[in-house]
Amino acid sequence: MQTKALVISGYGINCESETKFVIERVGGSADIVHLNELIENPKKIENYNFIAIPGGFAHGDDLGSGKVFANKIKYKMHDAFEQFIKDGKLMIGICNGFQVMIKLGLVPVPDFQQRATLTINDSGKFEDRWVTLKANKASPCIFTRGIEYLQLPVRHGEGKLVPKNESEMKFILENNLHTLQYINEKGDLAGYPSNPNGSPYNIAAICDKSGRIFGIMPHPEAFNHPTNHPLWPFGKVNEAQGLKIFKNAFEFLEGQ
Repeated sequence: MQTKALVISGYGINCESETKFVIERVGGSADIVHLNELIENPKKIENYNFIAIPGGFAHGDDLGSGKVFANKIKYKMHDAFEQFIKDGKLMIGICNGFQVMIKLGLVPVPDFQQRATLTINDSGKFEDRWVTLKANKASPCIFTRGIEYLQLPVRHGEGKLVPKNESEMKFILENNLHTLQYINEKGDLAGYPSNPNGSPYNIAAICDKSGRIFGIMPHPEAFNHPTNHPLWPFGKVNEAQGLKIFKNAFEFLEGQ
């Protein structure tokens, strides 16, 4: 099955072009469509098998990161999104897109019930730098298959994952829905600055139990060429690691 991605843009979204670029670079096709256009015609998403909600600062994060964007989808496009999920298609939310997915109630369970939030970094400031990530090999996540480690940039002020209670955290951990974790240079889970936001268990990304719906705080689309990495001039980087995330999605869909 051909990979046809819908990259949703909107007021304050600013990473749609990079997201479209990486999807096309791994072999898929992608269209950037404004959220308002989708609200006018929700059935439009039936033409796609992959939805990407990119990073940015949707609606200025004025009511909390991703909240307005999430509410527009929930109250204007609920049925279309629900059917998209039931059809077994793929969805990724990156940074602000992850915040949208969390507040929309798509991860860790895609039932439109919010079970967690992404809140202000423990550092109390916007974090804009590179981090190292370790993949959970036991995770069902489609997007992280075959990945052991990644280096990706973060750029967020509200990246701390906070489940609404202990049972929600237990659900994530027991089902291995924590797909990526922040680690230090020794490969260990560690506090700040290795963990840029203070997320419990150093969680950087989560998925649903099907592995098809994936939310991630770091930006894989921003590492689309070796020259993106700050160590590339020193000959220490020879691959664009962010492409692996999208390559996995492409290979899954092409195999359908």
